[in-house]
Amino acid sequence: MNPGPHPNLLVILGPTASGKTRLGVQAAREVGGEILSADSRQVYRGMDLGTGKDLAEYGEVPYHLIDIVDPGYEFSVFEFQRRFFDTFIEIRRRGRFPLLVGGTGLYLDAVLKGYRLVEVPENPELRSELAGLSQDALAALLLRLRPAMHNTTDLTDRERLVRAIEIAEGEAAAGADLPPLPSLRPLVFGIRWERQTLRQRITARLKERLEQGLIEEVAGLHGEGVPWATLEFYGLEYRFVAQHLQGKLNRNDMFQKLNSAIHDFAKRQETWFRRMERHGTEIRWVDGEGEPLGEILHVMGTR
Repeated sequence: MNPGPHPNLLVILGPTASGKTRLGVQAAREVGGEILSADSRQVYRGMDLGTGKDLAEYGEVPYHLIDIVDPGYEFSVFEFQRRFFDTFIEIRRRGRFPLLVGGTGLYLDAVLKGYRLVEVPENPELRSELAGLSQDALAALLLRLRPAMHNTTDLTDRERLVRAIEIAEGEAAAGADLPPLPSLRPLVFGIRWERQTLRQRITARLKERLEQGLIEEVAGLHGEGVPWATLEFYGLEYRFVAQHLQGKLNRNDMFQKLNSAIHDFAKRQETWFRRMERHGTEIRWVDGEGEPLGEILHVMGTR
């Protein structure tokens, strides 16, 4: 997507621990902007340290799509896209500049590629038809409906498979009735670090968050009624700390396994960003150890 001479959206993406929030806030201050988060876990209230919200960094810069639902709520890419465009329009109406900042590739793609998504209610008749199919048959059906699957985790759980088929059928039925999406002219920047440096940043940040009370945060969420299974579903920090709190992992094993999992997650994010580039999204990469803000402002013509 070519932003043309006058972009109306600045996007800052990168893997975990790359400094997206800080750079986004710095850029927002320079351009009179407001930040929309593209993070699938920061939407949840109370999940702060484990999702890296870093709310203190925002200062006076307004932010959106953070702390909008409670843990356990099924927040979908459809809802993210709808809320993003509603907020994007409102920010533009007030004469401010929107910045989309985050690392959840599916959310970024949903906006930048303009996925045509609809809200699909449960379909009892379809569910009845699917009840007799094996998991392999359900997976094959979903891949026929969606040859370019965005989220392959749907293929590993029967309930998610059925829901994904339901949504795919519903979207196909909606067809041309979908309203047009707002026109975007995005300018997309990615933060890049040398791999060993990023690994060091990830490990240092994990140690810092454990010192700040990550274990206590997860224990508190469970104490407020969030089941262990739900916490584990949110992955990474919540999965391994929940297992530690249940006595399944000692603290050292928890740290080692979690640290390794976050490194692997960062690699998957980078793979997704490369995929975005292969599918036509132009990402201008800036060096995290250089002067990324200056590079962004130079390209935007404000410096």
